[in-house]
Amino acid sequence: MSPKTGRPTTEPKNKFLKMRMSQEDLDKLSYVAEKTGMTKTDVVRKGIEIQLAGLKDK
Repeated sequence: MSPKTGRPTTEPKNKFLKMRMSQEDLDKLSYVAEKTGMTKTDVVRKGIEIQLAGLKDK
């Protein structure tokens, strides 16, 4: 029997967020994702980390 494959369970990403944004914001998100080679989800996650780091600096 082959080893279990699939998503790692050490840090499960089982929460789903649905959000609304303007076409302009979606275009910006798509542009950043395309230029950086990141997924849109990863761009949002990185933005959260940047904001959190800024709050910790205060």
